[in-house]
Amino acid sequence: MAQYELLLPKMGESVAEATVIKWLKQPGDMISLDDTLLEIATDKVDSEVPSPVAGKLIKQLYQEDDVVQVGAVIAYIETDGENAEEIKNVDEPVEDDIEENILTEIPGTTQLEVKPDTEEPVKSDSDRFYSPLVRSIASQENISTAELENINGSGADGRLTKDDLLSYIQQSRPAAAVVKEAAAENKQAGTPNSKEAPVSAAPVISNPAGVSVSGADEIIEMDRMGKLISDHMVMSKQTSAHVTSFVEADVTNMVLWRDKVKKNFEKRENEKITFTPIFIEAVTKAIKDFPMINVSVNGTKIIKKRDINIGMAAALPSGNLIVPVIKNADQLNLVGLTKSVNDLAVRARASKLKPDETQNGTFTLTNVGSFGNVMGTPIINQPQVAILAVGAIKKKPAVLETEYGDVIAIRHMMYLSLSYDHRVVNGALGGTFVRRVADYLENWDINREI
Repeated sequence: MAQYELLLPKMGESVAEATVIKWLKQPGDMISLDDTLLEIATDKVDSEVPSPVAGKLIKQLYQEDDVVQVGAVIAYIETDGENAEEIKNVDEPVEDDIEENILTEIPGTTQLEVKPDTEEPVKSDSDRFYSPLVRSIASQENISTAELENINGSGADGRLTKDDLLSYIQQSRPAAAVVKEAAAENKQAGTPNSKEAPVSAAPVISNPAGVSVSGADEIIEMDRMGKLISDHMVMSKQTSAHVTSFVEADVTNMVLWRDKVKKNFEKRENEKITFTPIFIEAVTKAIKDFPMINVSVNGTKIIKKRDINIGMAAALPSGNLIVPVIKNADQLNLVGLTKSVNDLAVRARASKLKPDETQNGTFTLTNVGSFGNVMGTPIINQPQVAILAVGAIKKKPAVLETEYGDVIAIRHMMYLSLSYDHRVVNGALGGTFVRRVADYLENWDINREI
């Protein structure tokens, strides 16, 4: 008999952790190869983790709602194979909470100081356990051990978690934060003979601007995906020097062509053809013309991508966005792109995407026109260096140049906006690229066969 260490698989380039939603197998259950063991959730996708081996599940290291780092051991499986990796110190206690490790490094932000993992866990006089991260937050907020004892914990055996403590600070100690902020303002203003009121707590870290909340306001906690997306977007703005270039395109021929072929296309392919695959085709052609837009940055090194993998932002019923990726999009024709777009969009809304279907994107397209917006300034999806937003297609009067002179006609017009990382993409490249995408759309062959 051998024992296999099941690791949390990598969910994507920018995903460092996942939350355990539900265990589908329990210790003692027999498992076949590829049986689903548990369901997990990240900021990008909810997914299932299959078993890479057959055997018996003997131990779960994390419970439901626990946050797990990518690459961490999440379970032990007893197998018959001789080559399975042996477990060392199986009977050693496993720490249920991994709060010490869930702060990811975000350039330009201040992280809470976390004591090394080698430090002995701190316990109070009542033997209640407090993780190093909880103690660190309590120290920065001037919360005494006696005050910690009175806070209800939601962790295993009533353990106080980071979220419990932050929730307590936000809900139970706002007055102290307001007093300290007012005192700081008086001090900066240099008010004569002003005296600072005694302060027993630091400002509430979740409300640094001191936002006023009245009794008529409703306080809504961000959901898990919203929190992670928020962190990712802030990190992107702090990492990349964002610049956005705009182009207006006359897409009349493209619109008329789609109107002409959509019924026959649906009848023949059993698929509806939208504008999204057309946009993706134009983007892939432009990337081939300007391959330095299809890169990522690692320190001072530029990594030029061989594959053209297009991420397409899809709205979920919750209002959040997810970005499934069409791999090697340049190798698909319009029919193949249409089938891929429709399939990924349907499964994204049903939370049926697989982890690898949100990984390894090299460029992202977002359709703000689907919300009725004419243009947008999207935030780059790290570690990519550019993202294209396509706006709503509107009928507008436009000037046409003809052999008989200029005329005004009603045309289908749309805006394209490209946000790009000015560290590696200069204005000439960014502006020329988005112009080339518009050219491909404007020069659409209205007699094209499909």
